[in-house]
Amino acid sequence: MFDKILVANRGEIACRVIRSARRLGIRTVAVYSQADADAQHVRQADEAWPIGGPRPQESYLRGDAIIEAALQSGARAIHPGFGFLSENADFADAVAAAGVVFIGPSGSSMRRMGSKAGAKELMQAAGVPVVPGYTGEDQSPQLLAREAERIGFPLMIKAAHGGGGKGMRVVHGPGEFLPNLESCQREAAGAFGRDRVLLERYVRSPRHIEIQVFGDSHGNVIHLNERECSAQRRYQKVLEESPSPFLTPELRAAMGAAAVQAARAIDYANAGTVEFIVAPDGAFYFMEINTRLQVEHPVTEMVTGLDLVEWQLRVAAGEPLPLAQEQVPQRGHAIEVRLYAEDPEAGFLPGSGKLEQLRLPAPSAHVRVDSGVVEGDTVSIFYDPMIAKLIVHDEDRASALARMREALAQCDIAGPKSNIAFLERLVRHPAIVDASIDTGYLDRHLDEFVPAADDAIDPLHLLAAATAQLLLQERAQAAGAAASADPGSPWALADGWRLGHAGKRHLAFLHRGRRVLLAAHGSGGEYRIEVDGHGSVVSGARLADGVLSARFDDLAHRFLVRAGSRRLLLHDGQRRLQLEPVEVYLREGGTQAAQDDRLRAPMPGRVVVVRAGPGESVVAGQELLVVEAMKMELALKAPRDGVVASLGAAAGDFVEADAVLLTLEP
Repeated sequence: MFDKILVANRGEIACRVIRSARRLGIRTVAVYSQADADAQHVRQADEAWPIGGPRPQESYLRGDAIIEAALQSGARAIHPGFGFLSENADFADAVAAAGVVFIGPSGSSMRRMGSKAGAKELMQAAGVPVVPGYTGEDQSPQLLAREAERIGFPLMIKAAHGGGGKGMRVVHGPGEFLPNLESCQREAAGAFGRDRVLLERYVRSPRHIEIQVFGDSHGNVIHLNERECSAQRRYQKVLEESPSPFLTPELRAAMGAAAVQAARAIDYANAGTVEFIVAPDGAFYFMEINTRLQVEHPVTEMVTGLDLVEWQLRVAAGEPLPLAQEQVPQRGHAIEVRLYAEDPEAGFLPGSGKLEQLRLPAPSAHVRVDSGVVEGDTVSIFYDPMIAKLIVHDEDRASALARMREALAQCDIAGPKSNIAFLERLVRHPAIVDASIDTGYLDRHLDEFVPAADDAIDPLHLLAAATAQLLLQERAQAAGAAASADPGSPWALADGWRLGHAGKRHLAFLHRGRRVLLAAHGSGGEYRIEVDGHGSVVSGARLADGVLSARFDDLAHRFLVRAGSRRLLLHDGQRRLQLEPVEVYLREGGTQAAQDDRLRAPMPGRVVVVRAGPGESVVAGQELLVVEAMKMELALKAPRDGVVASLGAAAGDFVEADAVLLTLEP
């Protein structure tokens, strides 16, 4: 076994590899960019070496700098994690040429899978089922359009190199083909450096099921059963589970055998994932082999009790696989979701910024948390905005879903916006509960998971928020009085008492940009609260250890409460409500702001397309620019009809958040 390894990655996967290595007595070397000098993987490794600037091209994609760090530090092997250089065959070969072990498959195996087109042809020759389509090298738009007509619509355009949902488009008719082809090729070139695409027949209402495979240098190849990843948004997985509720034992055995056959076809060693698309009738087709550890590998670890990183290390060190196929355990059910710094209500716009508060559930036998950040860290603009992965395990699927709901209820993130509320709706949705979801369901029914901007606040939740705020105000006032020169002064009480009438206080909250006003009478947990002319009686209210309990018009309820200087979060066990307490008497300056004539960058990124120039007339909703940020393209559209007055950026420019990119005039 190795005595020291280098982890050529960052974030949660780097921390996760370090954790297994430390358990095995292996020292670890981290590498870091300028943006990651204070990151958790740097702090957790035994030593860490700087490798360049903040952008991936300046650091984590610099194979030469990583290999040099391994040689200088005395690391005997390099673990690539996932993403970055993990599936780069040239890097794997360069590592081996430097006399260092690459903890993953060989460069030759990667090359055979590096092109989706070549992989499909190879799998078809090996007898693995593949989706009908076009994988040829002729990439002229005219030929691709003819092939699309031959295959039939709907069809899928896919980047031939890469993965992660980048460079993929579903096309429903001939008129949509060329614009989608152009967009797909541009995104593929930006993400993977090559714009080659392939075409596939689009399987309607498909399931996405993948098989974890493992091979060693002694000719052994086995599978560790499946993970279902059918809950996806724009081809990005949002929930993974094992075992699949869709598979029968017969179909599981057939897919497992096909996955092992696929791995053997490329002389595969180490961890890999064979991904299949599965039709409603159970017909399954090869999609690709991910020649690395998957983001969702903890799901397999939870149901097998195995440490896949340990297996990777042992196989890379020349040991045989620890188990034979018939010895692979399978127990209970596991589910994983990923917490991201993103805003689902703004089209899942990635976010960044300091994690002012990060509360995650306590790890246990049923709950696992994999994270690369802690409270106070910053989610960087330069990398994927994942904050943590939540993985739960229980004896059956229904129990695991209950565990996940409980775990999500304990999560709280302040700073950048997050997708927690979206995930909470997801794990309660009938399509998840009854296991009927297919890969396109979220995109077709996103409104069922993301609230509309004008959704009203539940009256009970608003009453609870007001009650919590009143109790917090009274507590703060009492603490201030106790510390004053006259702690017994009646003027220090925050009960709103006035001579001749019951005390009255006003409260104001901000919810999705709208002000909500309330009036309250009473104190000490006994209140009458008025909203929009309707009054409710609150009695027996108590706030202790982050839990509010009270009777609202004689019906008792319980809420989790988390309060900060600028936020108030309530959770009733199923839903959460976040409000911003604001001053009651503010000059609002009118409720309708004048329409902005300036189109601004929503976040730091690179301008990839400019679709309108000075003097051109545009209409509201027309796409004017495309900005690439955090591995995705963001279309910026005209806020109103008008004429382009000026441009503040050109294609290729890197722009900061809130930079004015375009101005309009009447």
